[in-house]
Amino acid sequence: MNPTEAPAGTKTYTIDPAHTAVRFSVRHLMISRVHGQFSGVSGTVDVPTGSNVPSAVNVAIEVASIDTREPQRDGHLKSPDFFHAENFPQITFHSTRIEGSEEEFSVAGDLTIHGETKPVVLSATFDGAGPDPWGNQRLGYEAHAKIKRSDFGLTWNQALEAGGFAIGDEIKIDLNLEVVAPK
Repeated sequence: MNPTEAPAGTKTYTIDPAHTAVRFSVRHLMISRVHGQFSGVSGTVDVPTGSNVPSAVNVAIEVASIDTREPQRDGHLKSPDFFHAENFPQITFHSTRIEGSEEEFSVAGDLTIHGETKPVVLSATFDGAGPDPWGNQRLGYEAHAKIKRSDFGLTWNQALEAGGFAIGDEIKIDLNLEVVAPK
């Protein structure tokens, strides 16, 4: 089956990048957090008829769309020291198992960053459904996870004189997805 084809009884929704947020945060200098986001996001969410809990989630994030509100830092993050956007232009996630109810469900899947693929589990909720002004059906979801950047080969760091490192290893990920299916 083509990955963009949903099984019978399932509707495929497309991620609306204008109404979707992919955000992250990481410890900086061991005293605060740097926040950033990716604006280049695309993908699909398959939802079985009669349910709002997805049966499959596939997402692609353009590394070059990173924005931490500091152009010099963004350039460094795109460099070979971090994401190496030229060689690894996308971050991808493909679900392998989804369990739970609308109030809370888990989305297990394979996350690929910097050419490294690792299993990740997102904690998710269904936020709502309804038609847009043009008659298309829309659904909303939130999801959260924590990963270690070192698991994905993102190990650049700088030791601090007072001890510790400039950048933490744990990354908090927050997703707000709005998906749309044509009428």
